[in-house]
Amino acid sequence: AVVAHVVASGAGFVEDLDESFKENRKDDIWLVDFYAPWCGHCKKLEPVWNEVGTEMRNMGSPVKVGKMDATSFSSIASEFGVRGYPTIKLLKGDLAYNYRGPRTKDDIIEFANRVAGPLIRPLPSQHMFEHVQKRHRVLFVYVGGESPLKEKYIEVASELIVYTYFFSASEDVLPEYVTLPELPAVMVFKDGTYFVYDEYEDGDLSSWINRERFQGYLHVDGFTLYELGDTGKLVAIAVIDDKNSSVEHTRLKSIIQEVARDYRDHFHRDFQFGHMDGNDYINSLLMDDLTIPTIVVLNTSNQQYFLPDRHIESTEDMVQFINNILDGTAEAQGGDGLLQRIKRIIYDAKSTIMSVFKSSPLLGCFLFGLPLGVISIMCYGICTADTEGEVFEHEGAKKESGDRELTDEGSEEEQEEEKNGRYTELSDGELKQKDIMEKKKD
Repeated sequence: AVVAHVVASGAGFVEDLDESFKENRKDDIWLVDFYAPWCGHCKKLEPVWNEVGTEMRNMGSPVKVGKMDATSFSSIASEFGVRGYPTIKLLKGDLAYNYRGPRTKDDIIEFANRVAGPLIRPLPSQHMFEHVQKRHRVLFVYVGGESPLKEKYIEVASELIVYTYFFSASEDVLPEYVTLPELPAVMVFKDGTYFVYDEYEDGDLSSWINRERFQGYLHVDGFTLYELGDTGKLVAIAVIDDKNSSVEHTRLKSIIQEVARDYRDHFHRDFQFGHMDGNDYINSLLMDDLTIPTIVVLNTSNQQYFLPDRHIESTEDMVQFINNILDGTAEAQGGDGLLQRIKRIIYDAKSTIMSVFKSSPLLGCFLFGLPLGVISIMCYGICTADTEGEVFEHEGAKKESGDRELTDEGSEEEQEEEKNGRYTELSDGELKQKDIMEKKKD
């Protein structure tokens, strides 16, 4: 009863939205879950969403939390660009921001608070700067007055606020160890250091911020790897078992961490480092069974990957492996070519069948056995029909051949009459010959 009361209370802070929402929403900021009643992922999200509604109400957030059945109000969902379920969006004025993070209460609430607030948050003092730096692992800061760079910074913030926070500060607010070559400047603080944006070396500001919004070393899962695909960086991963405390597992993880820390100036523009717990996801990605612990480097832009041609024993070995990839001497495997796509289709089909049989053998037998049985019966019927047709055709040909023989030679009676006729003609001729001879004698 207590659990039911808590769930009901949470649901009370989440509004069920209908067609009137389209006209009434612009005066408020809304966090909306577009769902389908039959969607399993939507049902899994529902209790989390009720917790989000309760937490947002308790903290006095200006963001209202709602949910909409996208199948009943498909036209409204289509206007907001809903293409899958569940879809979480924060609607702020005429703007709609997609949420693409983990579906946990804390992550969703952080997203809502970040996007609902100002695009650029000012840092007026060193104390405030230190406080914010402790709260955020990655911190983007604009330093300077009005400039074209600031306008670009605001433009990029309006696009990437869904991923990270953006701040501004004066030069005297920054820590003493920071030195800037010129003002204005855009900086990122992470991994215990900072990097200054250089238009000539780093290219477009939006691309640079998108690449640098992650820490140098991460615990990588499937979702994080998907997000890293937008950075354009190669991802060097130690594939290990977190529960295994053996020397080999911890050693490979330490090697990746040391390279990420000690060689960040050399590789941070091109490489993202991290470790992955278990090889199930990486096996499905590479369509191969990797023995763990191991190291793999992924190119998420074209689905290529690199495996070391020898055992990685030290940091120097890993650095050499990375340099071989950069200079093109390391052999790339996989890719997105035609053969790989065909291989992917076959692998996915095989994996689906195996997962169905593992989870429910009876269901697997029914799903795959029934169609095979129907196809077998159809094939048997086709083959049987062809054989009978050949027999009937053979008999018809035989009968036709017999008819032709009777037509050419005539019936037995006709042949007998013809034979008798020839005998009769021969007898009359002999008689006439005899008469002629007698007349000659006379």
